[in-house]
Amino acid sequence: MTKNISNKKLFFYGLSEMPISIASLPLLTYLPSYYGQDIGISLSAIGTIWLFTRIFDAITDPLIGYWSDKTNTRWGRRRIWMIASMPILVISVYNLFFPNEETVTATDLFIWLALFWLGWTMLLIPYYAWGAELSPDYHERSTITAWRSWLGMFGNVVSKSVPTLALFFFAYGGTREVTQMIGVFMLILIPLTILLTTTNVSEKMDYKPTYIPILKGIKVMWANLPFRRLILAFFLYSIATAISGSTFIFFIRGVLADEKAGIALLLSYYFVNMCAIPVWVWIGKRIEKHTAWIFGMLTYAIVNPFYLLLGPGDLYWMTLGLMITGFGGATSYIFPNSMKADVIDLDKTSSGEDRAAIYFAVWSFIIKIAYSFGPWFALMLLAYSSFDPTPGATNSESQLFGLRFIFSLSTTIFMGATILTIYNYPLTKAKHEEIREELEALNN
Repeated sequence: MTKNISNKKLFFYGLSEMPISIASLPLLTYLPSYYGQDIGISLSAIGTIWLFTRIFDAITDPLIGYWSDKTNTRWGRRRIWMIASMPILVISVYNLFFPNEETVTATDLFIWLALFWLGWTMLLIPYYAWGAELSPDYHERSTITAWRSWLGMFGNVVSKSVPTLALFFFAYGGTREVTQMIGVFMLILIPLTILLTTTNVSEKMDYKPTYIPILKGIKVMWANLPFRRLILAFFLYSIATAISGSTFIFFIRGVLADEKAGIALLLSYYFVNMCAIPVWVWIGKRIEKHTAWIFGMLTYAIVNPFYLLLGPGDLYWMTLGLMITGFGGATSYIFPNSMKADVIDLDKTSSGEDRAAIYFAVWSFIIKIAYSFGPWFALMLLAYSSFDPTPGATNSESQLFGLRFIFSLSTTIFMGATILTIYNYPLTKAKHEEIREELEALNN
């Protein structure tokens, strides 16, 4: 199919990925360390808060997805949800990233984190569903997700570059300082990018709103076998990234014995991510999407065990490993989201309705369960191993081994399970072309 989406439209659509991408990192890596090591809330309390707020967040996903699919206004059904998310996100980000350290409590963290997840869901579910509706073409969907991912990664790189430059040129850095600098970026970009997207990109208006009751709709969804395979794969993948992400700063501070290098290391990872996205788009047009994703995940499965060998001062080896996995990790931003749009087409042949948001909602629900379980599991294991996160604390080799094991091997184990799950994925390009022909026949 001939490309029919202009680069201008792709650019403005992709802008709203910036605050989503920027937020993903500190919520997993910096906030647990900031509230645990700098503010002094216990690791077990933080882990429990993350678990229950993400469960609350996951429960809201199907509801907002269902309501978004049913929304019917002259402005469309996706943009108004994104605009409504702005004040909720701004208020919660301000209170999460700039707390009064003398008075903030675990209860405050719970309240503002739960509110943030609510605003996040109101933004993310309609936004991603909107992207799935921009084009019916198999390869153009990868182009849409690539533009969105690249712009999000660009914002990520810029937001990490400023703290890195501040550290190296002005000796200004550390977990608290980085957290607050990233918070400033988010407060600026949340309203700016959402407004630019919603005012410059038109929505599909000839959609068929959903009338299927939510429980019956989920039953139809469960019969979608490729979707079940895909969602299981990304569930396993998300557990791996959640565990490694939530222990990353602990690993840098505890094993590599460096208090401030975390942001520079992350910058190297995301910079390679950004550069690799166009390369993987080119590769993805020559092989199946799931095959390209498998190649990307293999970099983690192979490289991460070598982190077990690292010790104090091994920053260069850590950087090399992150750059290799950063190249492979770019696949996870492109292909799973593109594959989601394909399985939604398969649903339409069964339901006869445009139900993209409920699919992305259930997808998000499953992923958030993984992102609630992963940090909780990792932080509980750290607490069980008696690892002391206090800055300057001396941990024994057995305490550090627990941290090494959690950070290094969990990724390899879960990435391997993901590869086995997605291997021989049935919804290929040829199968998708058959589905599109069936949908065109139904529409005619």
